[in-house]
Amino acid sequence: MSVLALGVSHRTAPVTLLEKLSVSGDALVKLLHDAHQDTSVAEVMVISTCNRVEVFADVDRFHGALNALTQLLSDHSGVPVEGLTPHMYVHYEDRAVEHLFSVACGLDSMVLGEGQILGQVRQALKLAQEYGTLGPTLNELAQQALRVGKRAHTETGIDRAGASLVGVGLLLAERVFGEVAGKSALVVGAGSMSALTAATLVREGVTDIVVANRTFERGLRLAETVGGRAVRLDQVAAELTEADLVVSCTGAGNLVITPDMIEARDRPLVLLDLALPHDVDPAVRALGGVTLIDLETMQESGLGAGGGGRDEALEAAKRIVCAEVEAYLEGERAARVTPTVVALRSKAAEVVAAELGRLVSRVPEIDGRVRDEVTQTVRRVVDKLLHEPTVRVKRLAASSAGDHYAEALRELFDLDPKVPEAVRRPETIDTEVDR
Repeated sequence: MSVLALGVSHRTAPVTLLEKLSVSGDALVKLLHDAHQDTSVAEVMVISTCNRVEVFADVDRFHGALNALTQLLSDHSGVPVEGLTPHMYVHYEDRAVEHLFSVACGLDSMVLGEGQILGQVRQALKLAQEYGTLGPTLNELAQQALRVGKRAHTETGIDRAGASLVGVGLLLAERVFGEVAGKSALVVGAGSMSALTAATLVREGVTDIVVANRTFERGLRLAETVGGRAVRLDQVAAELTEADLVVSCTGAGNLVITPDMIEARDRPLVLLDLALPHDVDPAVRALGGVTLIDLETMQESGLGAGGGGRDEALEAAKRIVCAEVEAYLEGERAARVTPTVVALRSKAAEVVAAELGRLVSRVPEIDGRVRDEVTQTVRRVVDKLLHEPTVRVKRLAASSAGDHYAEALRELFDLDPKVPEAVRRPETIDTEVDR
């Protein structure tokens, strides 16, 4: 396994750069395809959210893959390589595994422990499976990351320790309103983030909720779950005149709310833009009585950072990640030697068969019962001779020097390297995310 992870996130880049790098829909599929076409990349998966764009790849050559994937991110975003690399981080092998596990646990999120990242990792996994850019290495790694993320959320409550992204936005909105209870809200979009928003608004005491969506039926289904009403996306301008709070997250890739859509008013209007690229034109900030809260505003607020009563959950989640990374790496190292052990036993079986065949040809009159007894005896002798070395090499393979032991075994017994490779490649890939 040679897993390479590279990307940018809210920790390393301004929102303006993340906005340019953000990919979704057909653009994301094309990025996956182009990355998979590179000769140094065997498998690839891309996690693209409002807070990060990360490429995970199983690679044959570190430098060749790093250069190729960096260039692809540049080509797809229009950001020159020299403007991208100062904000980019790179993790390899052990560190790449640790990073993905930390991401799945919400430890690398803008809002500590936020649970949505699990769904985003799952979505990245399924997309890579669907378009054939995934293989056994990343498939197992990503599924294990999901299991680790679930464990951290279940055992530490870190998702409750950190507020959700929507929750942080509403905290900032309350600085304008005093409280959001009793206000009227317009939710633009009907995806998972919008559904979370609508549910959170109800929980905070907002009873007048309108959902606007390009596909009316989908918007209607969301509105019905919160006792609201649905309108079409082209009715947003009319609804803006009545709303106190607007939350937009469409993923449309273009501006949905512009200054010309907002009429002069005598009461405050708060626009919460959770989309990347932006749904709301930043120029609305120039309008009187209008407050725009976007991802950059939330990033600067510091409300998503860990601290206080969250420290215990944070440290517990970190311990889980550390233990799970070590267990995963030990399992991977042990698994690498298995094909070599299989090849050794296969060669031993061939030697036994050849020698028994030679015995029969030399002593054709040998009694069948005696021949069977000789066969079993020879096999038992070989099994006993191989048992201790194979057990020890499997145990030693779990160490950081495990590959050297497998290599020594192949050299000592002159094993065909093609046999272990054939054993290593499964015919099918487990596509189940949850186990």
